[in-house]
Amino acid sequence: MLGPLASLKVLDFSTLLPGPFASLLLADMGAEVLRIESPTRMDLLRVLPPHDQGVSASHAYLNRNKRSLALDLKQPEALEVIKQLLQDHDIVLEQFRPGVMDRLGLGYEALKAINPKLIYVSITGYGQTGPYKDRAGHDINYLALAGLSSYTGRVDSGPVPLGMQVADVAGGSLHGVIGLLAAVIARQQTGQGQHLDVSMTDCAFSLNAMAGAGYLACGVEPGREEQMLNGGSFYDYYRSRDGRWLSVGSLEPVFMQQLCTALGVEELAPQGLSSIPARQQVLKEALKVEFEKYDFDELCALFAELDACVEPVLSLGEAVRHPQLKARELVTEVPRGDGSTQAQMACPLKFSDGLPEPRHIGARLGEHTDQVLGELGFSVERIEELRRARVVV
Repeated sequence: MLGPLASLKVLDFSTLLPGPFASLLLADMGAEVLRIESPTRMDLLRVLPPHDQGVSASHAYLNRNKRSLALDLKQPEALEVIKQLLQDHDIVLEQFRPGVMDRLGLGYEALKAINPKLIYVSITGYGQTGPYKDRAGHDINYLALAGLSSYTGRVDSGPVPLGMQVADVAGGSLHGVIGLLAAVIARQQTGQGQHLDVSMTDCAFSLNAMAGAGYLACGVEPGREEQMLNGGSFYDYYRSRDGRWLSVGSLEPVFMQQLCTALGVEELAPQGLSSIPARQQVLKEALKVEFEKYDFDELCALFAELDACVEPVLSLGEAVRHPQLKARELVTEVPRGDGSTQAQMACPLKFSDGLPEPRHIGARLGEHTDQVLGELGFSVERIEELRRARVVV
């Protein structure tokens, strides 16, 4: 099985999380992804713990199904290799700061001259323009500048670091893939490629879906624990007697009625509809008292058969074993290359025609160098010359 994106061939110059997660989705859907890796500057993902059999689990996951060509882009011979690859690789994904690829001779305009159909995707923290375009940043910074952190967290303790990278993945990776595929469709109509400028801060800003709409149209500035969905109502997490947590999202009356009936406080159900903050806080405090009368397992059993929008907060290990996630086959076994396999998160997209089976975990640095150069017509002798000159590894 080839997969829905089998016609795409991608040169991936990215490192860390946003670009690799984007190209992972592409590779899982059948695209041929070739990572162009520096032989002199280690990708931090390769050393990030924890390790499985000496290999970073994060690297093994984020770079599965991709080949690796170790190429020193600062050497002139490397540029010639890239030019040859561009004859049939019509998508470039890069994550350097603005100007870096231009200085290497690999900017959009230079590569477009070689292949006018090229789709060139740049994922950066702040985009290719603006006063912050050259500024360093990380996920927490992008969320802060995009306004998201201002109404996330608790009034008494402020914003909290999120457990996953929202700006990197929901901002950079997912928007990058969406834009890339849109450019592919446009190219089918026009025959021309284009440059896609993906700013993680821009995309994180767009995630202010409801709060941003409310502010821009009505001037309502959201604050922590002031909105219905950020802790300003009963929609929240509640602790059990033994210190575990459950999520309560019983917004609609039919769900609120089931919640209150299960806890034996039916009289509280009408307060769920109140828009008065004080009443919401009274309801919230009452629910806290009721939840703390039960242990976690008792609450799980109590709500298991009810449609009340109440679910336990699971550890990652518990989530992996949950019957819903197991039924959705969200864990897959990926070949290591030595006959064994490694458990990884599966591609979450479900196609009626299916997807290709995972081919291999993230490749060793330069694992496919000889293979890729051989496909370009390089002789064994020429490859060895390039290796001795440290152009390739």
